[in-house]
Amino acid sequence: MTATHILKPRIKELIEMSEDHHCPPDKSQHCVKLTAIGNLPTRFGSYQVAAFYNNQDDKEHAAFIHGDVCNKEDVPVRLHSECLTGDTIGSLRCDCRDQLEESLKMIAKMEFGLILYLRQEGRGIGFNNKIKAYQLQDEGYDTVEANKMLGFADDERDYDIAAHMIKLLTIKSVKLITNNEKKIKDLKRHGIKITGRIPLEIPPNKFNKFYLETKRDKSGHLLAKLDEQIDGAVKKL
Repeated sequence: MTATHILKPRIKELIEMSEDHHCPPDKSQHCVKLTAIGNLPTRFGSYQVAAFYNNQDDKEHAAFIHGDVCNKEDVPVRLHSECLTGDTIGSLRCDCRDQLEESLKMIAKMEFGLILYLRQEGRGIGFNNKIKAYQLQDEGYDTVEANKMLGFADDERDYDIAAHMIKLLTIKSVKLITNNEKKIKDLKRHGIKITGRIPLEIPPNKFNKFYLETKRDKSGHLLAKLDEQIDGAVKKL
């Protein structure tokens, strides 16, 4: 029996339980519901895709599930924010697509794991503002400066909905696949037990080197290998 078939009955039960949960119409409390699940064979391995409704941002967030994560501890979890330019077009200005693909490959080799795909384009500022920030970066500002010039914090994301998604899948604790300590702190704040961190460092290219340095130096991302990777890339030139 393959991993894609193991989870089906449990997910069906979770969907039925979620259907009985009615969200308050005034949005006074965050409400997230698991609405559907389907098998998803991918080039990276065998997954299932789950769709979620929430009453806060009117966006459809997704979970990509490998193996049986229900009632498990130490579940490897990647929180991945949508990046149209990177994930879809293959932009070299960021490392988003590389992080997504490496996470899919990594989890597919494990017994179980999960990727939450969150519709938080541009670290939560939206696509239009993200491109405005790109325009400012083209003028010489870094990613943090550009966001602040547009009236935003360097990172506007909140992971309350992600925490709800994890809880709905009855996951007891997670090992977060991230370089971003803010994700760890925010998930803990929303009641998720974090038992460890799995680094995900992507070698830089000439277009995103400054961007990654800014994430490390100004946003506190844990990129211990970055200088070594940059030196290695320079030596190859």
